[in-house]
Amino acid sequence: MRIGLFATCLGDTLFPDAVRATAVLLARLGHELVFPPDQTCCGQMHVNTGYQREPVPLVRGFAEQFGDPSIEAVVMPSGSCAGSVRHQHGIVAERYGDAALRAGVATVQAKTYELSEFLVDVLGVTDIGAYFPHRVTYHPTCHSLRLLRVGEKPLRLLRAVEDIDLVELPEADACCGFGGTFAVKNAETSSAMLADKMRHVTGTGAAVCTAGDSSCLMHIGGGLSRIEAGTRTLHLAQILASTRTSPYVLPSTPLEATR
Repeated sequence: MRIGLFATCLGDTLFPDAVRATAVLLARLGHELVFPPDQTCCGQMHVNTGYQREPVPLVRGFAEQFGDPSIEAVVMPSGSCAGSVRHQHGIVAERYGDAALRAGVATVQAKTYELSEFLVDVLGVTDIGAYFPHRVTYHPTCHSLRLLRVGEKPLRLLRAVEDIDLVELPEADACCGFGGTFAVKNAETSSAMLADKMRHVTGTGAAVCTAGDSSCLMHIGGGLSRIEAGTRTLHLAQILASTRTSPYVLPSTPLEATR
């Protein structure tokens, strides 16, 4: 397939390794990757904060960048951004766009996927030859769980990883407390939710907490770093891209480096 890769804002600026891992993984599976160079933000943060008219240029840009008929699917390492494209873009286009925008959005929505659902639902694969000999726990992010309803798909992929020690995360479906601007506007509530999530993560004894959204991993990882938990956060794509011949090497935490 010819696949359009959407990096997302956070991936582009803070977590490029997750984007690269997505590209490596899809190329390893035999697909052609296209990276439209003028891609920008999907507009999710505007809509979530109540500004629905402002992201019209972003929604139009996304439709134009990925509307090329030769691009058979659009894939991104983010449940929240995929959810925005599939659900919010239509709302924005209907309320504030023209007929051309509505048509363009409908075309792109139909072929847009979060990474795990693309692998399982479209390609029909769960064992992709990954190797990751570490204890891992999985946090299902809110948008992937509730908006996209990816369900067990990320777990099915993780269970097929060679030598992984996958442990269940207690109260896994509870929000980590990030929610974009929610963490800023409701800092105390967000911190309390994060504390609960960190307690459950550290209780598993996992070396790695993984998820399909870098935003949630940034929030959880920041908290774990502050308490020197020794547990790292790593995007699902990076685990799936790791193989025996090219394994992902976990970096030492600051606490381990002093021992």
